[in-house]
Amino acid sequence: MFHKNIKLIIALLITVWAGFEFYEGHIMNGISILLLAGLFILFYFKNEFILLAFLQLRRQNFEGAKKWLRYIKNPSSSLTKKQEGYYNYLHGIMLSQTNITQAEKYLRKAIRLGLSMNHDLAMAKLQLAGIAMTKRRKREATTLLAEAKKLDKHGMLKEQMQMLKQQMKKI
Repeated sequence: MFHKNIKLIIALLITVWAGFEFYEGHIMNGISILLLAGLFILFYFKNEFILLAFLQLRRQNFEGAKKWLRYIKNPSSSLTKKQEGYYNYLHGIMLSQTNITQAEKYLRKAIRLGLSMNHDLAMAKLQLAGIAMTKRRKREATTLLAEAKKLDKHGMLKEQMQMLKQQMKKI
């Protein structure tokens, strides 16, 4: 919606307004206005369009997720580094169903830019391992699978890793 720096400027202006309300003795107004400033700060760190795309992806609505990601015009300048990583991660996940070459490019860029959560990083490496296995690069797939296993501390991807290992044995 707004550029990342504009969000911070708006949050600063709203915080000054809240300070004025506190000075005037309108405590509840000041608290409410500070909550509004907190919303802009939250959206500085977590882009609203990426959050909405994740919500659509959880519902298996790929078209809805693509629609929300299209609202981000220039990701390299309007997003922070981690947000750009998630932008590429989402594109890679969606493209892994249709175009694995493009998906590999997006997932590698997402890993290079960094993802906040280990689970997301493990999922990206698992997707890359599947793509490498599809392209008959068994050594790379094994390495990526081992890295994904290290990152998946809660065992959420255990079944997918087992299935991938079974398929790698057939190659």
